[in-house]
Amino acid sequence: MLILAISPGEGFDEARWRSVLSCGIDALMIREKQMEARPLLELTRRAQDLAPELTIWVNGRLDVALAAGCGLHAPEAYPEIPSGLVPLSRPLHDPASFASRRAANQLILSPVFESPGKGPGLGVGTLRKWLEELPPFEGAFLALGGVTPENASSLSHPRLAGVAMIRSLWNAPDPRAITEKLREAWARR
Repeated sequence: MLILAISPGEGFDEARWRSVLSCGIDALMIREKQMEARPLLELTRRAQDLAPELTIWVNGRLDVALAAGCGLHAPEAYPEIPSGLVPLSRPLHDPASFASRRAANQLILSPVFESPGKGPGLGVGTLRKWLEELPPFEGAFLALGGVTPENASSLSHPRLAGVAMIRSLWNAPDPRAITEKLREAWARR
């Protein structure tokens, strides 16, 4: 199971970031839209220093991803990126977008469950339907949106590599307890 933590866009609080970076996640997406390029690059390099074992993705800033030598998450309306330039992550909110995103290294299907600001969730049934109907894909499919240790076991599908989380990790008093419970629930699915 792959667990991707997505930063909540609230800036860098060292204690909070250390807690999440060391909680047993596999990857981090830095989504700090308010930051200019230089501070975002400094934050990315700081995260790389704090957790060199993590796969790092930068949201929406190709310049920063190239300078830091990490992956790029290209949001919904982002221009197409030449294949092989950087590791690439893309959202997938509609299976019709799959053909234009199949070269990505990971696709984030969302929102699975209802999430603040994202509207109603796809639901587990629709998620499974998408995973069954989408053509072969070399990368990883991740589920995002309202995923918790309590509902993770319902996400059973062999094509789903893991989950992406924001609030469940960043707002938790003990992010490590969340990742441990999540991995236990995932193993039971």
